[in-house]
Amino acid sequence: MTATLYCFGESGNAYKAALTMALAGYDWTPVWVDFFHGGARRPEFLALNEMGEVPVFVEDGLTLTQSAVIQLHVAERSGKLMAGDRDEILRWLFWDNHKGSAQFGTLRFLMNFLPEEKRPAEAIRWLSGRVQAALATLEHHLEGRDWMAGNAPSLADTACCGYLYYPEPFGFERDRFPAISAWLDRIAALPGWKHPYEMMPGNPADRA
Repeated sequence: MTATLYCFGESGNAYKAALTMALAGYDWTPVWVDFFHGGARRPEFLALNEMGEVPVFVEDGLTLTQSAVIQLHVAERSGKLMAGDRDEILRWLFWDNHKGSAQFGTLRFLMNFLPEEKRPAEAIRWLSGRVQAALATLEHHLEGRDWMAGNAPSLADTACCGYLYYPEPFGFERDRFPAISAWLDRIAALPGWKHPYEMMPGNPADRA
């Protein structure tokens, strides 16, 4: 049975789940959630996920939310993207959820998707420092290695890269982080990879 992923193109968290399925060769189809017009707050969506967030994964009567849970389910069902030290994979999966995507996504939203007059300058300034520290950690870890955990792509890679392919500025400039940039190129060369705006419906250009 084909899995369904409720998502929208601007969501890096949804992209982590979508990319995991794409690289694992998992059969799935996207369903667009009109987040910017309240789609995640509508009763029918809240019945799927009371948290009012994407991604939501539905397959054969099973509903899963939170990107890391979906990623783990796909890896376990497909037997893909878990080669190597499981604890090390999970360490980076959880790091991303706390220090990576949680901060990258928030800063990107504040800097790009709020009306300019509503962008909180103090919060952006503080969070920018946190994002630079997280990027420095990621850059240091990737120096001298091809993949986040072990000798092959894993969930650690599909998690930690989630927000780093987006064009909207949030303090990540590839020429300042050569190890991250080379790693992103390696992921993009994998069979099944697509840019988030090509993999999932929804794009800022649609609202321009």
